[in-house]
Amino acid sequence: MSLLELFAALITFYSIWLTARENIWCWPTGVVSVILYFFIFWQAKLYANAWLQAFYLVLIAYGWYEWLHGGKHHDELHVSRTPLRGWIFTIALGVVASVTVGWAMKRYTNASMPYSDAATTAFSIAAEAMTTKKWIENWIVWIFVDGVTTWMLFVQKLYATTALYASFLALAVIGWIEWKKSLDRSASA
Repeated sequence: MSLLELFAALITFYSIWLTARENIWCWPTGVVSVILYFFIFWQAKLYANAWLQAFYLVLIAYGWYEWLHGGKHHDELHVSRTPLRGWIFTIALGVVASVTVGWAMKRYTNASMPYSDAATTAFSIAAEAMTTKKWIENWIVWIFVDGVTTWMLFVQKLYATTALYASFLALAVIGWIEWKKSLDRSASA
């Protein structure tokens, strides 16, 4: 475990905690997190998860804007349920991308865990996209992703990051609870 990995784990934990609390500062702290983890995952030969960090930069910019201006009247976006089309798109794209990218990484790279790396990458993109829309079920997808990623990181001996992703499971539950409260407040207003 390096100091860089430890710092990246701490800033990422803080960013996810801010997300669970619906705090807009989750986005700028997320920028720092994804830059650091690009380098950490690349060194661990988890290439899909490394490139996922680059893609997150795009989603962070979009999510930051959406949370501020994505509401009905270009105001603050509120928590809502994932529509059926969102679930269909999430699952279909996640499965197809997992298999396709996993196969390509196994065949053309020295990736250490090509299929699980591809699956966690594909479903992370889906979960992050759901987060940008403030769809409450993003937390369900994050629980799946964080569980598999925790195992991958432990196998790769990235122990600080393993602990971080294990803590994300608890944060996902907290996020679900907090966003459920917010959804209930919106429904009663």
